[in-house]
Amino acid sequence: MKIDNDLLKKLEKLSSLEIDSDKRDGMIAQLSEIVEFIENLNELDLDKEEATFTTVSGGTPMREDIPSVNSKTIKTILEHAPKSEDGSFVVPKIIE
Repeated sequence: MKIDNDLLKKLEKLSSLEIDSDKRDGMIAQLSEIVEFIENLNELDLDKEEATFTTVSGGTPMREDIPSVNSKTIKTILEHAPKSEDGSFVVPKIIE
């Protein structure tokens, strides 16, 4: 895939970004290097490899879910909240 000015314009539109005219050549060069690197992956022989993997079969270590309460941290956070009451944030109602 060749990165040219037309493709860069399409990428700008898709990403809602604007690249300065003095940086366009550098950006095209960088994107070309990235695409060239990714195209190297096509040379790998992956016919014998599984398409997906999972960590569940390997066993995720389980632990008890024990909450830790640090009242000093809670107090500090609530001091910076616009409104708080009984150790909780007070927010405006958004669903009627």
